[in-house]
Amino acid sequence: MIRNVVMGRLPDDATEEQQAQLDAALAGIAGLDLPGQVSMTVGRDLGLRPGGWSFTIVNDWADEEAYRGYDDDPEHNVYRRQIGSVVESIARVQIDLPAR
Repeated sequence: MIRNVVMGRLPDDATEEQQAQLDAALAGIAGLDLPGQVSMTVGRDLGLRPGGWSFTIVNDWADEEAYRGYDDDPEHNVYRRQIGSVVESIARVQIDLPAR
């Protein structure tokens, strides 16, 4: 199984419009239901510790083929571009989860 983790940071001076755009794009990603999708968790940081990232997307995929389908999905890429246009930085990692 492949776990995909994405974190992004809004600029400190992000406008309400930029924040709303981020929230709409995150909601779009959270609503995706694609082949091989095992789980999807999307959320904004609660601000419990200083210096955190603004949001995270964590999703699990049955295998590399399913992850690549998500990565290439046209609807997903619309949301990805919306997020990319308002964040100042983004980090991504994909890991192979061992079978339990």
